[in-house]
Amino acid sequence: MEFSAEGPKAIPLWINGHAYLTVTDAFFDVTNPATGEAIRRVPLCGASEATEAVGAAQVAQPAWAMMGLPARRICLASLGDALDRYSGHFAKLLMQDCGFDEARAAAEVAAAVAALHDSAVGQTGVFALVLDASRPLAGLAEAIAPALMAGATVVVKPSPKAPSAAYALCELSARAEWPGGVLNLMQGDTAAIEGLCAAGIDRLVYSGQPALGVQVGAIAEAAGVAFEMKAA
Repeated sequence: MEFSAEGPKAIPLWINGHAYLTVTDAFFDVTNPATGEAIRRVPLCGASEATEAVGAAQVAQPAWAMMGLPARRICLASLGDALDRYSGHFAKLLMQDCGFDEARAAAEVAAAVAALHDSAVGQTGVFALVLDASRPLAGLAEAIAPALMAGATVVVKPSPKAPSAAYALCELSARAEWPGGVLNLMQGDTAAIEGLCAAGIDRLVYSGQPALGVQVGAIAEAAGVAFEMKAA
């Protein structure tokens, strides 16, 4: 999942079905709340990486939409099954990033599995999802599943405080043989969100606590991008 560098290992981006390595001026340390140890780090990306990620989603979207609802439902269910098989690994990532206890981490994974098996259908298009650290896996799955079911493609921007489970889910989508570009991920903070809004997405979705959502919504409004907030 990670490439080596001096200090904590860094988590790459995920673009067009592959790990995507980039060189940035700054990194954010992912700290285990229980120990205070910097366990991983993420590159703080901006406009160029956002353009790559959104471009991959835009290219993939027509073919993904043409697959038809039954085929997309199979893809999401396959990912849900894979997540269930690796539930212990994902729970460990959540415990490390977020300080969740074992029961809460297991419940978070179970909620994500359930979301990927849900049959709800949302809006199509190309959208970006911004997450905080409160529900970094379940919030992700609950936000993307209906849109992916509808034929949308997505770029996920996890919290730099809790990026590991989101990246691991992208890796798992490749094992489940998802088409490249359907699910993409970029790392970063405010500059990453601004880059996504400037890169041609149809809408920006935020999942998490409302206080941060207000700030994310202001970025979307300034860029003229449709915005939706989902409470954690």
